[in-house]
Amino acid sequence: MQTLQTRRPIAARLGDEQGFALVVALMCMLLLSALGLALTMTTMTERRIAGNYRDGVETVYATDAGVERVMQDVLTVADWNRILDGTTTSSFVDGAPGVRTLPDGSQLDLVQATNVVRCGKATCSDADIDTATDERPWAKNNPRWQLYAYGPVSDLLPTATLNSNVYVVVWIGDDPSENDDKPLADGDESGGANPGKGVISMLAYAYGPSGVRRVVETTLARTDTTEIERGYTGQRGQDEQNRRARKAAVQTPGKALTRTVLGL
Repeated sequence: MQTLQTRRPIAARLGDEQGFALVVALMCMLLLSALGLALTMTTMTERRIAGNYRDGVETVYATDAGVERVMQDVLTVADWNRILDGTTTSSFVDGAPGVRTLPDGSQLDLVQATNVVRCGKATCSDADIDTATDERPWAKNNPRWQLYAYGPVSDLLPTATLNSNVYVVVWIGDDPSENDDKPLADGDESGGANPGKGVISMLAYAYGPSGVRRVVETTLARTDTTEIERGYTGQRGQDEQNRRARKAAVQTPGKALTRTVLGL
């Protein structure tokens, strides 16, 4: 049995619309798929931006909280030389220096991190620290950062009410404005007046989720006790006026700090 195929004229074939609906349907599906993919990508991007912003703000607050917490310990140390030479550390530590797991899952070696802030390398020699660079232009007066405090922000409060997994590390070093070439001593004035006496520097790093990191550098200076007493007296007078206005109890200046509350 033979099947005969007849060829239609070209004009008839060009006017044939068979299969056109399938082509239109495929094009519509392609267009809708592209729009859906674009919408999904936009949503994911916006969500990631919002999450990074949230993590960044939380990490900034955590850095400030670490500075405030460590500052309380520093101000109770009478001899700051014990901090600068590494013999005294803060009560805010989570064990011996070593490797810690950060919120983003990466590892942080506190010993290597200390060397990095000292000289920019994982291992440092005295010559490396004393070398003048763009970031450390003070040569022998370059701060020799000492690891002073480190731990999760959730451990800052004894009440365990702070819900944050940010990890904070604080180093303390001599103020670079000193001129005694003794970074492990606070303001040696044996060779004359020293502008850095009674002044130290604090470097705080906070490691948050998604690899977020924030840094705060602070300068601490001792204040003359007479100025503090004057401030207490003035504040006491203002508190007394406020107490009389609202008939509430006034806080006695000079009392010990018993509790700190931090909210993110």
